[in-house]
Amino acid sequence: MAGGVLAIAAAATVWFMQTGSASSSDEASKAALAAGIDSKEQAAIEAIVRDYILKNPEIIPEAVEILQTRQKTAAIDEIRKDIEAPFASAAFAGNPNGDVIVVEYSDFACPYCKQTTADIARMIKDDKNIKVVFRELPILSEASNDAALMALAAAKQGKYFAFHKTMFATGRPTPSTIESAAKEVGIDMAAARKFIATPEAQQEVQRNIEVARKLQFTGTPAFVVGNETAVGAVGYDGLKEMIAKARGSK
Repeated sequence: MAGGVLAIAAAATVWFMQTGSASSSDEASKAALAAGIDSKEQAAIEAIVRDYILKNPEIIPEAVEILQTRQKTAAIDEIRKDIEAPFASAAFAGNPNGDVIVVEYSDFACPYCKQTTADIARMIKDDKNIKVVFRELPILSEASNDAALMALAAAKQGKYFAFHKTMFATGRPTPSTIESAAKEVGIDMAAARKFIATPEAQQEVQRNIEVARKLQFTGTPAFVVGNETAVGAVGYDGLKEMIAKARGSK
């Protein structure tokens, strides 16, 4: 029985591969031979598989979804350690030893990111065992980038979350609102400007943009929680659901 199941699985792979290029067909034939399937058996099993798929086409999107989930999980696992480590060990809120880490990519010019600040604040208040790591993803304007760099400078001075909240509360980023928010939370402006001019600051933003591309984020805010990603203002309930899934997978 086990051999039959393996043969059918191999044949299914063969059939899917043969729907592509000639080189895929050659590879499929090699796979069949490696599985101990001769050409007659291969043809017979392919006919069975094809008939089953045509009668049950709903399995194709299900299979694609499973494949995409596996690919996404693999992509997250590859970068998880880096994205879950807050910049300067300070760009986070909540429990530093939380059992679930919520990674949020945001842009200070994004109204949906501003809307999300209330959901994050509520989640931190209600769930004492989560850690929220903030990553700058300034994609909307040059002012977004200026605000992001100031946020990183704030992290270097141990004042990231205070600046994060104040900047969103102050209004859309402009030279004056950025400076106002920075001064309000007590940032050393001379030290901040010096840091902003360093490669470290620029490289952090660039890394975040590269991760966003890799995870196929289409906007902000964007979240990574466990093996799940989401884009947009998912709301308090959406965040709560993602956190529950992350806990359930441990």
